[in-house]
Amino acid sequence: MDLSTNYMRLALRNPLVASPSPLSYSLDGIKRLADGGVGAIVMFSLFEEQLREQAARSIRLVEETAESFPEALDYFPSVVEEDGGPRSYLVLLERAVASVDIPVIASLNGVTPEGWTDYARALQDAGAAAIELNIYYLPDVAMSGREVERRHIDVLERVRAAVTVPVAVKLGPFFSSPGEMALRLDEAGADALVLFNRFLQPDIDPEQLVVLPRVNLSSPVVARAARTWIALLRGKVRASLAATSGVEVSADVARYLLAGADVVMSTSALLRHGPGYAAELLDGLTAWMSRKGFDDLARVRGLLAVPAETDAAAYERAGYVSAMRAANAGAYNPW
Repeated sequence: MDLSTNYMRLALRNPLVASPSPLSYSLDGIKRLADGGVGAIVMFSLFEEQLREQAARSIRLVEETAESFPEALDYFPSVVEEDGGPRSYLVLLERAVASVDIPVIASLNGVTPEGWTDYARALQDAGAAAIELNIYYLPDVAMSGREVERRHIDVLERVRAAVTVPVAVKLGPFFSSPGEMALRLDEAGADALVLFNRFLQPDIDPEQLVVLPRVNLSSPVVARAARTWIALLRGKVRASLAATSGVEVSADVARYLLAGADVVMSTSALLRHGPGYAAELLDGLTAWMSRKGFDDLARVRGLLAVPAETDAAAYERAGYVSAMRAANAGAYNPW
């Protein structure tokens, strides 16, 4: 059974990709993911705030040193940083690339175009096979939708111009027109679109009167929005399509591939069951393909995508009407 695939110019041994998680915070975790069988690894995200903090710390140390030792103005003190900071991230990336035989993709998480390009080059120089831009942005209530969209395009264009490795954009679902946003990013040079990012949805404790910033593991139900848009975008964009969130069993991987995903990313399932669970997901996918008579992924991918010539709005409307009729007829099954 041939599970090999291509993802934004990268040759992968299979379509299962480990998305950012605590498992990639250490070299041991990265090795365990690779040994578990995934086709590629996206490292945990380096946050724009960390880059700003390190830059500010460096400036403060230089200024303090200059005041204390004016005769040594050319001395630049080393900056001590915590694990997970920019410098340690680069070291871990270099060691990971040297230690595993699958592509290691770096991740940058931020919102503004400034300050990304230099570090994107550093990630490339450290051996990153590609860079995933995780553009996490909650706009001010007065900011227009077009301004928010323009910010995404600006970030992509600046990073794209600074590096030669492939660049993916991880998108949230909350655009007024996710399809048009995907097309604009495709035109701006995105090598892959990762659908969808899950935004922080804090809870409120009414007894303690505090806001609780919780991050919950995903469940299969959240996959439906991503599958819908992947099925609609398949054949309409040049960029690779990556699915993320909602993968728990091998059937979830198959669903995404049938919708048109080039790769399927998983975090929650690998955290719940351990890196070795990747092999179970792939074994289940292989068994399903064999049972259905598919001998390679090319025959699976996009089989149930929306045909390129179809009126997408009419297609979605028809599906909505059918679902409502089924529910009203008592055929609704919540499971």
